[in-house]
Amino acid sequence: QVQLVESGGGLVQEGGSLRLSCAASGAFFSINAMGWYRQAPGKQRDLVAVIIRGGSTNYADSVKGRFTISRDNAKNTVYLQMNSLKPEDTAVYYCNANVEPRAVNYWGKGTLVTVSS
Repeated sequence: QVQLVESGGGLVQEGGSLRLSCAASGAFFSINAMGWYRQAPGKQRDLVAVIIRGGSTNYADSVKGRFTISRDNAKNTVYLQMNSLKPEDTAVYYCNANVEPRAVNYWGKGTLVTVSS
């Protein structure tokens, strides 16, 4: 089993910044990709950003230029630096990891980010 523990959510004013962290632990050989998804009330869970083991990244259009995903492979940890936050960024943010063997996906429990206007 693999556990993902997120931290760093909270309440911030519009224009502010937050940094999310997600640490993976448990039984796995390696991590292929780690990413962040978010789900606002009444909406589906959408990709925010993903980073693969080699360092390539992909972002949702809505966060490009404002959010930065990074990864510490030695610590099995992924970060999401969120700047210039907007009320529409309000959501529960979930960490996701795709791990070997068998390229299994795991999810964290989520951390709430609330951006006030």
